[in-house]
Amino acid sequence: MGKEDKLVFVVQKHKATSLHYDFRLEIAGVMPSWSIPKGPTLDSSIRRLALPTSDHEMSYRTFEGVLPPGYGAGPVMVWDEGTYYAEVEVAKGLRSVITDKEKGDKAMQEGLKEGNLKFRLYGKKLQGSFALIRTKGFGNSKAESWLLIKHRDEFAKKGYEAAEYDFSAVTNRSMAQIAKDG
Repeated sequence: MGKEDKLVFVVQKHKATSLHYDFRLEIAGVMPSWSIPKGPTLDSSIRRLALPTSDHEMSYRTFEGVLPPGYGAGPVMVWDEGTYYAEVEVAKGLRSVITDKEKGDKAMQEGLKEGNLKFRLYGKKLQGSFALIRTKGFGNSKAESWLLIKHRDEFAKKGYEAAEYDFSAVTNRSMAQIAKDG
């Protein structure tokens, strides 16, 4: 089974107004996106705030470089990339992956509508089972927010922080090198 037979994901580290990580999943031919201020983690005891942003075209997943002045200006790194499978709960606490791309995509479309996405990542830095769960907002805000949650599995790693892995999954460059190279 080749990469074209699987759904893809990317995490782009972006230094715009503030440093954040854009988490993008292929769903229905586009990449719905969430901004994760502190970055994803493999620590299953930590929930990360994930704020929805605009969907991106599939071609954007490979972008690494510096965005010009205007919306989102600043360096962008492909922090992680890979493929993923949708997961479904088959019993309390027991999940199964959907290996068929079309069926997995349909499950992810439904999960996106319901605000409950479950998936298994096969990335260079992120591996294993995760969930994105929509919440009612945070603080006094009525804005939609989500939580990115790492499930307990063989890839969970206590104390894992994305900031410790400041290198591109594609070019091995740091954010400083990407900014310098333009």
